[in-house]
Amino acid sequence: MIDTTELTERPKWGPPSWSLGVDIGSVTIKFVLLDEGGKVQYDSYARTEGSPVHALAAGSRQVREQLPKGSEIGAVGTTGSGRFLAGAFLGADVVKNEITAHAVGTLHWRPDIATIIEIGGQDSKIVHLRDGMVRDFAMNTVCAAGTGAFLDQQAFRLSIPIDEFGPFALTAASPLRIAGRCSVFAESDMIHYQQTGHEKADICMGLCQALVRNYLNNVARGKAIRGPVSFQGGVAFNRAILKCFQDALPGREIVTPPHSTGCGAIGAALLAREAVGEGRTKFRGWQEGDFRISQSTCPHCGNQCKICSLNGEQGALARWGGRCDRGNAL
Repeated sequence: MIDTTELTERPKWGPPSWSLGVDIGSVTIKFVLLDEGGKVQYDSYARTEGSPVHALAAGSRQVREQLPKGSEIGAVGTTGSGRFLAGAFLGADVVKNEITAHAVGTLHWRPDIATIIEIGGQDSKIVHLRDGMVRDFAMNTVCAAGTGAFLDQQAFRLSIPIDEFGPFALTAASPLRIAGRCSVFAESDMIHYQQTGHEKADICMGLCQALVRNYLNNVARGKAIRGPVSFQGGVAFNRAILKCFQDALPGREIVTPPHSTGCGAIGAALLAREAVGEGRTKFRGWQEGDFRISQSTCPHCGNQCKICSLNGEQGALARWGGRCDRGNAL
């Protein structure tokens, strides 16, 4: 169990500087800057476009431009599936898993949240909270039918911009029943409805309902969902999905945080600030130049760990991936 009570109730911070949090996933990257009081002063959300190192460099430049004159970065935390890469690139004080980071960031906003529903581009998760602690959680396994990528693919097939998908779906008069357990079956149903002349809006709302059913059946796995519920992640921008959750979970308050895509990054920044305390950050400064990733096999023992190296113009900046420090040493 993860105790987040102290982190969400701490009234002030030690060093008079700002905290940086980064949440980098398979599709998007999020940056947040927190002031000394833990308030978000800057946040950004962008696609990695298949190049996380370039996304980190570009996002870091934007963060540097947002820092007030004379201020400094006093703590850095990273999370997400690319958290080790981001941690190596920036010199993170804390590298945390998504469950912990999302819980801390969400409770910092609303300490009474009981359930987190988070749906991103390639994964989705549910986190059950009790008394400021993570009691249980689950993530999607192999199927993308309950993620943002599922809607992206169908929106492309229907020639509807993804940012217009939700408002358009809400105009549906008679939403269609679409198989939601598998993305292949869902696409087959959608094509059939197109060929038989059904309205696009009805198809879109049917897809939204299918995604919610998939999430509740596969990720939530039939467990009781208590409110208040925080719905976050990139898919939270889709108002039709929010309505489908409200319809499927009657009587429960479902809200979206003001920084619905940045809760993980906020949590990472808060955890980093807590870890640094009155000490010094490991932040390596703003990196310039070209960067690339290489991989090698550690020769020191029979484990043959796959070591990732972040390389700059001056050579290797960081290494990670080994079970011990021998392969990670520069």
